[in-house]
Amino acid sequence: MEQDVVNVDVLIVGTGASGMAAAVTAKAQGLKVLVVEKEALYGGTTARSGGWLWIPGTRLATEQGIEEPAGAATAYMRHEATTHYDEKRVDAFLKHGPEAIEFFTRNTCVQFDMPAVFPDYHAEAPGGQPGGRSMVTRPFDGRELGARVKQLAPPLPELTVFGMMLGSGPEIKHFMRTFKSFTSFVYVTKRLSRHFLDVLRFGRGMTLTNGNALAGRLAKAGMDLDVPVWLSSPVRQLIVEQDRVTGAVVQHEGKTLRVLASQAVVLACGGFPYDVARRKQLFPHAPTGHEHYSPSPSTNTGDGLRLAEAVGGHVDGTIPHAAAWVPTSVTRRKDGSPGVMPHFIDRAKPGVIAVTTQGKRFTNEGNSYHDFVQDMVKACEGQGEVTAWLLCDHKVLRNYGLGCVAPAPLPIGRHLRSGYLKRGATWAELAREIDVPAATLERTVEAFNADAARGVDNAFGKGSKAYNRYQGDALVTPNPCLAPLEQGPFYAIKLVVGDIGTFAGLVTNEHAQVLDDDRQPIAGLYAVGNDAASVMGGNYPGAGITLGPALTFGYVAGMHIAAARRQAGEHDADALRVVPSREKTLEVA
Repeated sequence: MEQDVVNVDVLIVGTGASGMAAAVTAKAQGLKVLVVEKEALYGGTTARSGGWLWIPGTRLATEQGIEEPAGAATAYMRHEATTHYDEKRVDAFLKHGPEAIEFFTRNTCVQFDMPAVFPDYHAEAPGGQPGGRSMVTRPFDGRELGARVKQLAPPLPELTVFGMMLGSGPEIKHFMRTFKSFTSFVYVTKRLSRHFLDVLRFGRGMTLTNGNALAGRLAKAGMDLDVPVWLSSPVRQLIVEQDRVTGAVVQHEGKTLRVLASQAVVLACGGFPYDVARRKQLFPHAPTGHEHYSPSPSTNTGDGLRLAEAVGGHVDGTIPHAAAWVPTSVTRRKDGSPGVMPHFIDRAKPGVIAVTTQGKRFTNEGNSYHDFVQDMVKACEGQGEVTAWLLCDHKVLRNYGLGCVAPAPLPIGRHLRSGYLKRGATWAELAREIDVPAATLERTVEAFNADAARGVDNAFGKGSKAYNRYQGDALVTPNPCLAPLEQGPFYAIKLVVGDIGTFAGLVTNEHAQVLDDDRQPIAGLYAVGNDAASVMGGNYPGAGITLGPALTFGYVAGMHIAAARRQAGEHDADALRVVPSREKTLEVA
């Protein structure tokens, strides 16, 4: 049968940060690029993320007056990655990460802000730093995208207020202090007014923040370079000619097309959070593959991994943690569909503790989400379900909120009626509601309260680490993470295991090339983002350790492909543009 053929230099599969970074970089180097996306919307997991990037040694840090000791970042990553420390990949990340930030911030609309203080998650470890490595995407006006803003994937509903994305850090603090500070009240009033006006006019808020801002900015950078993006266009298989990946079979607008890529195919499909079979294989807490909850897009089903495996690539299943774990709670949205709420910062607030189904605390609640889940899994060993309960009293709930439950003055009735939020007038009553031993729970709270009153957590050290204190409440002394749970009624939310991205990905080298079983590059094939094995070795050193490497290795892939093209010369590159005699050729803008 006659098939349509499209000729490009580079085919990129996926529209998250890594894919779009590769696309913008390659196009800026003069290559003909096509991006395909299986979803009807673009942005992938990036659009739902916090929009933070962890990249040491950038100009943004220097501008904050932060100068790292020589070798500190290398030492930290060696400490974090342990047995899966890949020296060449780590060196490439630390070298090219600052270059990538310079490239994007100097040449495109992709911009970032770096707080003066945002600690590494293990700042006390060798090479750890109190700040200067984590940056957040600068808010972006969605109107810059024109009509294409309607195709931008929305943020995770559970992380919005009235459908509005909140910027990280100062903006969240304003919303928590709306009725405690006149300045905050004015800020929140203006922010909400602008949002509601945008919704009336455009159908959605136009002040994009966090990961939605990053997805929007990268899309705009691609638009400015005329990079074509095909939505609703899944890749069915890779094309291999003479031991080289030369393109892919793509479903697009009702047709099956052969997209021939003279230089490379870049896989950026978002990992495998919804591949049940691979979850069963790699997630110890999910013996059937179903005992897991992810806020990632449900279409992230491991396409990139399977495509690469079919041509000789392989997934590193030995990585200590196959995903970036996060404690989650499962709620019910207004339309009846389930929602997954990641618990990033509420656990660190003063007056919040977590207990097992036996009513006992098991960890420092202020630690990173990845570390928290590891301790939760250990505490539930031998049980049928890996779960815990997050607890607080009435004052804390109304001051800070908990999970999907927003702070005052927003009502809590809907969450009580749905069963998402459990309530008891006393600890014994709450214990009955959540089916934990009442006497044990009361002893746990009594011991915690005695310590909290003195500002020291003798059991687990909550508030003893820089990251704990950053996520606590600086207005609470002497420990910003501790306060007694005394004012009833008392509340609980059930926690289960989720992820914010998978770590076990394709084995790649320092150029982002996919390697075969002999650790040799598969010609013409690259993998970036969550399709590549984590350069962090399955650990989570700081805010943005998925997006930082995603942007960096997207840039690395684009630059490496362009360099190879220059080295080969136009004649050799053109020779790869093979079009079977019975096929007709289409042009891509």
